[in-house]
Amino acid sequence: MNQDATRRAVIAAMAAGAGLSAMPRSAFAAPKKFKIALSNSYIGNEWRIEMVNLFKAALEMEPYKSQVEGSYFNSGNNVSQESQQISGMIAERVDAILVDAASPTGLNGIIQQAHARGILVISFDNVVTTPAAIKVNTDQFKFGETLATWVAKKIGGQGNVIMVTGVAGTTVNEQRNKGAESVWQKHPGIKIVNRYAGDWDSATAEKNTAAILPSLPKIDGIWCQGGTDGVLKAFIAAKRTPLPPTAGEAENGFRKFMLGYMGQKVDGLSIGQPPYLVLVALELARRILNKTYPRRDITIPFPFVTDATVKAGQTVFPQMTDSFFTDFTDSGPNAVVKVGVNAALHGTPGPGTLTVHLPKV
Repeated sequence: MNQDATRRAVIAAMAAGAGLSAMPRSAFAAPKKFKIALSNSYIGNEWRIEMVNLFKAALEMEPYKSQVEGSYFNSGNNVSQESQQISGMIAERVDAILVDAASPTGLNGIIQQAHARGILVISFDNVVTTPAAIKVNTDQFKFGETLATWVAKKIGGQGNVIMVTGVAGTTVNEQRNKGAESVWQKHPGIKIVNRYAGDWDSATAEKNTAAILPSLPKIDGIWCQGGTDGVLKAFIAAKRTPLPPTAGEAENGFRKFMLGYMGQKVDGLSIGQPPYLVLVALELARRILNKTYPRRDITIPFPFVTDATVKAGQTVFPQMTDSFFTDFTDSGPNAVVKVGVNAALHGTPGPGTLTVHLPKV
């Protein structure tokens, strides 16, 4: 040991003896940063924008700032493009890939290649079918079933219902629709008078609803995967009021209608597919790579509110845009994650540490 090194060691020992032990650059620092890439298939709605923003914000917060070197890619809902992007991630030798997939099966081959090369793959939201990927999601079948059960109860098992579906070809869309169909089969008095895509986007859902409404009879109930506020605005524009009971997603505008908005108040159930699924996937990847959590699928509960429980400033934000998804963060004593609104809006990191609670094992 040379003289300078000896001097530094003595100073460190003195500091430790005085209760002032020399701290590392970060208490969260790892021997090396893990390379974790996000492959996002679709950026065409507010939900996906919030999801990517949450990922970006997390990378600037501990423990991820010290332990993760992150990157993210959007493929325009193009399976071939997403596959090529994942191929590039494999070539870069990333440690983990988080995938919100354009197809439940179309990416299986490239994901199996990643897995064969020792890369951890976690599929969330729109999940893939290959067992080579770990799955992080809510129960999508239960999502559609819960909305449909609520509608059926509200209309007494009788009446005309419209179904506003999601992005075609995705696992989420297919499972939610199957959940709803399982309920309609039990209620022969319910007639699905039209079923059309809203693509989980408020503007798209409003446009498509406005186009179809003139040809429809009286609607007694609305089942909507997403873009719910747009559907209700189309009903108002067509003078189809009062608004029928509506079961839909967690758009801020929908929840405004549950409070009272645009001269209308809707009897509603709002269930959120939380954008913070990406944070659960990120934390799972970090923990697995650090060998502190087993390789296993995770299903998290989805938060929901009704017109009787919705609260301004907590589960609805009257001053914010209608298309904003209000379930960017969790709430309550057993919250999965709590994160500030600017993280979802702008990808801005919040103060302090970001804590994501995974299920106990």
